[in-house]
Amino acid sequence: MNEINYASMTEQELRQEVANLREKARKAEAMGIINEFAVYERKMLMAASYLVDLETIVPGEMYRIDGTPGEFFQVEYLKGRFAWGYRLSGNRREEALPVALLAPMKAGK
Repeated sequence: MNEINYASMTEQELRQEVANLREKARKAEAMGIINEFAVYERKMLMAASYLVDLETIVPGEMYRIDGTPGEFFQVEYLKGRFAWGYRLSGNRREEALPVALLAPMKAGK
């Protein structure tokens, strides 16, 4: 299986990869192949994370988690394309989220 190196792709190549993965995920979901859908969705998130300007993710700040209304994430630090920190709801267990999942607290995307 040939692994794709998102770090070496241009912005246009990354956008195309995200679009391709989104389409594959949509088809897998339509066919009811949930595990395949989940794999494409995760790959899409990782590719999209390379489109995020890491300067916009500030340790110590709070972010909304895309796709989960009412859930918030406190970023402690960044490592690669992941933000490490804590969900506000829950037991304050440290976890890592792809930076593409983080949205600014101010609504109006």
